[in-house]
Amino acid sequence: MLLAIVDAIAAIGVLGVAGIYRFGAEDAFDPFLQVIPYPIVALAIYAAGWPLALWSQGLYRTRVRLTARSELVDIIRAALLFAVVTLSFLFVFRLPDVSRGVLLILFPSLALAAVASRLSLRWLLQRLRERGYNTRFLLVLGTNGRAQAFADLVEAHETLGVRILGHLDAGHEEHTVTRPIIGRLDEIEHILHTQVVDEVAICLPVSDWSRIDDIARLCEEEGKIVRIPMYVLEHTLTTGRVEEFGGLPIYSLVSGPDRTVGLIAKRALDLVGGLAALILATLLFAVIALAIRRDSPGPVLFRQRRVGLHGRLFDVIKFRTMDEGAEERLGELLQHNEIRGHAFKVTNDPRITRVGRWLRRTSLDELPQVINVLRGEMSLVGPRPPLESEVAGYDVWHRRRLSMKPGMTGLWQIRARHEQDFDRWVETDLEYIDTWTFWLDLKIMARTIPAMIGREGR
Repeated sequence: MLLAIVDAIAAIGVLGVAGIYRFGAEDAFDPFLQVIPYPIVALAIYAAGWPLALWSQGLYRTRVRLTARSELVDIIRAALLFAVVTLSFLFVFRLPDVSRGVLLILFPSLALAAVASRLSLRWLLQRLRERGYNTRFLLVLGTNGRAQAFADLVEAHETLGVRILGHLDAGHEEHTVTRPIIGRLDEIEHILHTQVVDEVAICLPVSDWSRIDDIARLCEEEGKIVRIPMYVLEHTLTTGRVEEFGGLPIYSLVSGPDRTVGLIAKRALDLVGGLAALILATLLFAVIALAIRRDSPGPVLFRQRRVGLHGRLFDVIKFRTMDEGAEERLGELLQHNEIRGHAFKVTNDPRITRVGRWLRRTSLDELPQVINVLRGEMSLVGPRPPLESEVAGYDVWHRRRLSMKPGMTGLWQIRARHEQDFDRWVETDLEYIDTWTFWLDLKIMARTIPAMIGREGR
């Protein structure tokens, strides 16, 4: 969305520069105002038309535009298309007085401006990813020459922010890779559970083609993106799409939300909503902190290691609601667990303080998690962030709930909050992941507030 706005502004700027070059600074837009009826409307159509021409060539699809060369070719196509449409418009509406000199300058300049904006974006992304921001980890299946070539191709495009985690050995192929071999192919499930893996590339030899379907199904069940170079496939799978990467066709299987604009809007909502909550609740934070300190000895905030997106570990921040040393007493209460499955809940937990019980009923103990949201470790809306011990006992299908950032609230909180079957919790989370939209997040946030006021917490 930001890039489209930049392109629209650049289109107006380029038109102005072309006018200045042709007519001088004082009369840059006067010729257009004189020969084109409704010039403001025409300018708006022109400013929107250029991003539309770029969009028609797929130049806002971030997963596809992986190389500068492919972007350049498509920008040239977009400029030619825009030129044809613009000239046709002038011909149909009989506007021959528009300066041909301006038009000759305009269309090449639009293409150059689009190239410059995308090169700047690539430079910015590369600087950010060199510092560790938005890095994704790719596991390559295979240790043959093609696996090595594909890994080299990925890491050659630093602006993608993809790092090769290592290779898995199929067990009967020659080792020609220079990167670490971190295990065998039959250990893939264990490695997916113990390493941070965002994407899996299948570069297996011909003798293992029969295993591709099972491997792809396992990765999809766990919410991993699967990349398969087309030379590996002898048939297409049931779902997926073909993308071009450095001139090499890649078959991609994407589980979970893949709506780029919506996910950008979700992150923007996290930042705006998190900052607003932090500012507006400052006084409430102070009152709660004072109440906790007066009620029981110990720190105001409680930090606990949780599992986030694709197994990334982070420390969730909450207001302390239990006595000091409560973690050490957990074993005494496991036999009273009310949840069937990999979670823990006791209604009358003796470790909870008086103020802590009120905080939990109103869900105010979760407020400090806005710090996790602003850090990018959590989202305002998403699945509940689980403990490492809970994830260790997950079934394979449970793990797909880790394919989206955990949230402060979620569909489970407004629908299945008092559900005692863990599988139903997971089903609710997967429903959220599979049907996610930006508007669904807004609905969940709107329904969370009445739940807090009604003290429906645990």
